[in-house]
Amino acid sequence: MEQHPGPDCDKTSCSSCSSRTSCGGIPEPPPRAETVPEDQKLRQRLGQIRRKIMVMSGKGGVGKSTVATNLAVHLMLAGQRVGLLDVDIHGPSIPGMLHLDHARVIGDGEALLPLDYSGLKVMSIGFLLPNADDAVIWRGPMKMTVIRQFLEDVAWGDLDCLVVDLPPGTGDEPLSVCQLAAPVDGAVIVTTPQRISTSDVRRSIRFCQKTDIPVLGVVENMSGFVCPKCGEITHIFKAGGGERMAAEMGVPFFGRVPLDPRIGVASDDGVPFICNQASPESVQTFDRIAASIQAL
Repeated sequence: MEQHPGPDCDKTSCSSCSSRTSCGGIPEPPPRAETVPEDQKLRQRLGQIRRKIMVMSGKGGVGKSTVATNLAVHLMLAGQRVGLLDVDIHGPSIPGMLHLDHARVIGDGEALLPLDYSGLKVMSIGFLLPNADDAVIWRGPMKMTVIRQFLEDVAWGDLDCLVVDLPPGTGDEPLSVCQLAAPVDGAVIVTTPQRISTSDVRRSIRFCQKTDIPVLGVVENMSGFVCPKCGEITHIFKAGGGERMAAEMGVPFFGRVPLDPRIGVASDDGVPFICNQASPESVQTFDRIAASIQAL
């Protein structure tokens, strides 16, 4: 896999590069089969995936990775064959959320094998870094290259749904996914209730509209703090901002996920909260998302 170049990098191979240590030493994937054109190989791989769903937001820190992880697990628990692709190149969170921090990807000679989490197939740049704290210092073209390899060179197999966790914004990563994985079947938009968040998240909805990606709906995350002692809900970030934004933008509203301390504990422990810590309201929200996806 191509990496950011060191001072002596010839941009051809990592194995003989004198800058391997200084630039991170990210392993290269298995070589592509020269007998199969790249576009054909990509189409073949994507042809085995029934639905491709992006989880995105124009704002950082709203819980996209939490929603993406728990959505993927929720679909898997419902009997779907699911993959979870983390394309947050600079800040991969999925490995930690599934307690796969120290896992590493291997190849079978023809493809990269995704990590397995109780049947969920998972891929992230975090599985390719020598150390979890390593920074990936790449420009746009290099990010598009690695996203292509995640789609083309990973042995996803037959999937009912591939959930793609995107970084904040509407730049290189979402545009690369839109172009390489076309047609993308839909997007789930994540926001928190306060205006400063919803004003940024609107741009993600506009992005989807301009790229002909259906907006399946909006999730209002961190919607009210749940007291761990008495269960009372306090609206730290006000309430209803995501629902109002969805109505104003003319897109569906899935529901709310409360700000529950148990969710933070579950995420730090690498256990998706949808398995055993989700509130009834959160479960209903993910049920609506799943129903929307399965209806595609």
